[in-house]
Amino acid sequence: MKKQHYQFSKMFIASLIILHAAGCVTPSDEGQVTEKQAETDIPEPQFTLSGDQTHNKFSNTITPVLTVPDGSVIEVYTEEASDGQVTSDTEVEDLADLDFDQIHPLTGPVFVEGAEPGDILAVKLHKIEVLDYGWNSIIPGFGFLSEEFTEPYLKLFRFEKGDSFALFDENIKIPLRPFPGVMGVAPAGEEMLSTIPPRANGGNMDNPYLTEGTTVYFPVFVEGALFSIGDLHAVQGLGEVCGTAIEAPSRIIYEVKVVKNRKITEPEYETDDYYAVTAFGETLDIAAKKAVRYMVDYLADVRGLDRTDAYALCSLAGDLHIAEVVDVPHMLVCMHIPKGIFTNP
Repeated sequence: MKKQHYQFSKMFIASLIILHAAGCVTPSDEGQVTEKQAETDIPEPQFTLSGDQTHNKFSNTITPVLTVPDGSVIEVYTEEASDGQVTSDTEVEDLADLDFDQIHPLTGPVFVEGAEPGDILAVKLHKIEVLDYGWNSIIPGFGFLSEEFTEPYLKLFRFEKGDSFALFDENIKIPLRPFPGVMGVAPAGEEMLSTIPPRANGGNMDNPYLTEGTTVYFPVFVEGALFSIGDLHAVQGLGEVCGTAIEAPSRIIYEVKVVKNRKITEPEYETDDYYAVTAFGETLDIAAKKAVRYMVDYLADVRGLDRTDAYALCSLAGDLHIAEVVDVPHMLVCMHIPKGIFTNP
């Protein structure tokens, strides 16, 4: 049975990769916000948090650094993933001294008035700016192919305001599509949880679809939700297979709203073009099956479909995507359903 399950998992992974290679929609194709739209639609921030107002664990015991009313717009600055250990002057030899206890500084938590356990916290990402530099690395022992790529590697990037791409080398320019790699609310427990894996409260989702213009929905587990954000990725492919994206400091403007009378199990998100669910698991099979179930739930609870019809619709119009595989054994899979198929918005 183990051999059969392993073979099915390999086939499942291969099938999803083939779908992407065959021209299925990628993050750079979906939900893009033009520069003009982005500038005209951004509300004025009412609160600002600096990049030193951070923590790097998830727990309901972490004291909020800010309390805001429902509907507030917040500007935050975030440090890059290493919390300043990797700078624009770092050399590859320095990676040996990287302290993983400092990984993932998250700006927050923010206490949102009116948010109660069982609610949903909607976070609209209005503006995401990459600041002055970024880095990508291969760290021995970390990454999807860590057994094959055993030598340290470091590539540094410099950015000017208004840059739209990263220069990988003189022949390769990668369009920037920044997004926060880690977002989440506090879990129900008091334990100090690592930010490394994705969880029901959000966490290290590393989902490149969660960019400007996207609204992300989080299940609320504690009063005030206690929302935090960080780990900016200037650009990242689906999977983040080598272990890092272009890790960079950032400026983010987001808006928080409390949603009552609807429950979700794990984070979900939407743009003008599609609705999506996410699911984590210790295998891609587990995560993918959960994602399908969550989309069936959405189609039944929100769109009013019979569950059997909803399941069939997932097969006809739902798209499974591997968001990240790097936090082995923790995987994140998402499913998108296009809004354009519904005649009733």
